[in-house]
Amino acid sequence: MHVLITNDDGIHAEGLHALRREVSKVAEVTLIAPDRPRSACSHSITLHKPLRVKQVRLEEGASGYICSGTPSDCVMLAVNEVLKARPDLVISGINLGPNLGDDVTYSGTVAAAMEGTILGIPSFAISVADYATKDFSNAASFARKLALRLHEIELPPGTLLNVDVPSVPAEQIEGCEFTRQGHHRYFGGCERRLDPAGVTYYWRGGELQDEPDPDGTDVAAVAKHRISVTPLQIDLTNHRFLEELRGMRGFLE
Repeated sequence: MHVLITNDDGIHAEGLHALRREVSKVAEVTLIAPDRPRSACSHSITLHKPLRVKQVRLEEGASGYICSGTPSDCVMLAVNEVLKARPDLVISGINLGPNLGDDVTYSGTVAAAMEGTILGIPSFAISVADYATKDFSNAASFARKLALRLHEIELPPGTLLNVDVPSVPAEQIEGCEFTRQGHHRYFGGCERRLDPAGVTYYWRGGELQDEPDPDGTDVAAVAKHRISVTPLQIDLTNHRFLEELRGMRGFLE
């Protein structure tokens, strides 16, 4: 099995290398990552400047590639230009911080897995639900097990998995739950500031709303110390409402 690994935290992120070390126990691994942090870049791609890829030596004698583009660029370039053969699996992560609920629409980590899915390769994204942790062992171990499982089963076309691992000791994890997207929303969008010249600028921020989510959601599962696995799909169509629209006469008349 050949696994392509990428992330949105950049080539030096510890979560990336924890994932590489663990998955290397069961598969051949190729690593390609952005040359700098690219968090919250979603599925953006580079169109108006050159993309550059460079092979680099990593810790423990491993090698990998750095890319000047986004996580989605990394996957596209690896599959179409860098690799001699298509990988069997794409894993994006391990992200520092959660990708729960609404987060997935902003996440470069999830978008890299989406890019793999668009290219027809089984893919999943994995994150630790903590912005300060230095322990990626639980997430790395789960990623290894999931990689082996996905080598045995077939995901539906256009489907990827989004995994969030609670940041607690292994003995406190209450198993794994298959979930739907919940809501992970923030109060406030921007903080208004003044630069030294007295000119107004804005700093994007916001505080997470401390509201419980219903059972069955990714947010609720992680709050209960369960590993959340959410199947996502590329097709964003609201099929139920589509049928309602088709049944409405004179909707735009």
